[in-house]
Amino acid sequence: MEEEFRDHIATVNQEGKRVWVYPKKPKGKFTNRRKLISYALLLFLLSAPFITVNGDQLIELNILERRFSLFGATFWPQDLYLFAVMLIIGIVFVILFTIIYGRLFCGWFCPQTIFMEFVFRRIEYWIDGDWTQQKALDKQAWNAQKIGKRILKHSLFWLISFVIANIFLAYIIGSRALLKIITEPVHLHIGGLISIGIFTTLFYFVFSWLREQVCTTICPYGRLQGVLLDQNSMVVAYDYVRGETRAKFRKGEDRPSAKKGDCIDCAQCVHVCPTGIDIRNGTQLECVNCTACIDACDSMMEGVGLEKGLIRFVSENGIKNRTRFQWTRRVISYTVLLIILIGVWITMLVMREDFSTTILRQRGSTYQITQEKDISNIFEIDLTNKTKELFHVKLVSADPSVKLELANDSLELPGQKHIRERFLARFPYGFIEKGTRKIDIIILGNGKEIDRVKVKVIGPSF
Repeated sequence: MEEEFRDHIATVNQEGKRVWVYPKKPKGKFTNRRKLISYALLLFLLSAPFITVNGDQLIELNILERRFSLFGATFWPQDLYLFAVMLIIGIVFVILFTIIYGRLFCGWFCPQTIFMEFVFRRIEYWIDGDWTQQKALDKQAWNAQKIGKRILKHSLFWLISFVIANIFLAYIIGSRALLKIITEPVHLHIGGLISIGIFTTLFYFVFSWLREQVCTTICPYGRLQGVLLDQNSMVVAYDYVRGETRAKFRKGEDRPSAKKGDCIDCAQCVHVCPTGIDIRNGTQLECVNCTACIDACDSMMEGVGLEKGLIRFVSENGIKNRTRFQWTRRVISYTVLLIILIGVWITMLVMREDFSTTILRQRGSTYQITQEKDISNIFEIDLTNKTKELFHVKLVSADPSVKLELANDSLELPGQKHIRERFLARFPYGFIEKGTRKIDIIILGNGKEIDRVKVKVIGPSF
């Protein structure tokens, strides 16, 4: 087996130039399953920003307003600890999933692969034809037919990129804000329209030119395979024990007696690979476990009357020692850790408070002495209502000697909103003896205590 392929990725030659990949249109059992999963995920990705649960977008990661909605639950910056634990859970899950199933996510669930293989590539097959026709078209001189096909293909690519850009923005700024950008006069949303244009160009560039380079050179997940995979990881692999030595098929030949393996060296597994690798060379970082090579190989094995599964989901130990998947200490450890983290996160979510209150003395201010010889401090209160209920908020001090003064008697705090107001804390001249004193401020919502915050007031020392 030649090792030259280890020196560079499959889509770059030894001179460092791009090798364009023309994958053959795959077909078979696994391809059909991928279609069902991909189209279901596409439907979800395209519709999720426009589905509401309890009045909130199903999934919204609104960075501008610092508000995040996930399946009916709304999170705020004050819930950062929940996101931190969720991120750790995600990392541990990815590690565990990869240890067991390899890079299966990339080939079956990654949006990059789904859009590339089941949207853009399908358009390419429809307009340019299968892989041999695409090669011939690229080598063909520019004429009316080639120009027409290029204009049609790239116009559709740009249109779909525009749709994806809009959907992407709907996740970030919300579908309601997106509809305003689209329907209202242009001059009111110059920034939003520029963003749509930038993302449209970016997605067009990714899917029309960059393509599999995202998976092989940009995405860090592929680079982690060498660290995460082990001899027991289930990956798309070529059974070299059964397949070697490779030789062309001859009808009626007794291959075992001729010391020939089951691989008939048809190269169909190479032709269908969307990243341009030869799976027979072993596990490579470019492989996204899309299973196109499994379908191609099974089809050829069936055609020549040999057993299917020469390329299949299997571990290195499964090939070498014919062992099944085993629960190793590594897998068990990550599984236990994942269960514990999920339990901790659920507990934190259940115990999450409905209100978040922050009270700070106004920056740069000190105490003031009023005409009535009282002492006053200026504070700023940040209130976040995580519920959907409207609250009329009042501030009172637990110490009757301290009076709290706001511009209005009460604050109106709508559901899932954040407000910021200033207020004065006034107290008698002799209330503080050593320059500072802590007091409790009670926050009342609709007449009931919803929070209590301890603050420090300052004044002259005696």
